[in-house]
Amino acid sequence: MANTKSALKRIRQTATRTTRNRAVTSKLKTLRKKVAAAVETSDKEAAAAAYNTFSSAVDKAAKVGTIPANRAANYKSKAAKAIAKIA
Repeated sequence: MANTKSALKRIRQTATRTTRNRAVTSKLKTLRKKVAAAVETSDKEAAAAAYNTFSSAVDKAAKVGTIPANRAANYKSKAAKAIAKIA
């Protein structure tokens, strides 16, 4: 266990950050699944609505640093391609 005040503070900060990042990551996974489900049903309007929500959440996660910017771009690109394939 840490002995210095600064080390104890870092432990608290890490715990807080980890909790927040897990929540955001979980939310992103759920939103990705919703986009995928909408694409599976071939409902373009529902897929577009789900994509808008997903895209916003991904951008916010990248802005805060929960996920890297390139990963955010890849997530959005894959989702957009899947929606574009809907006939």
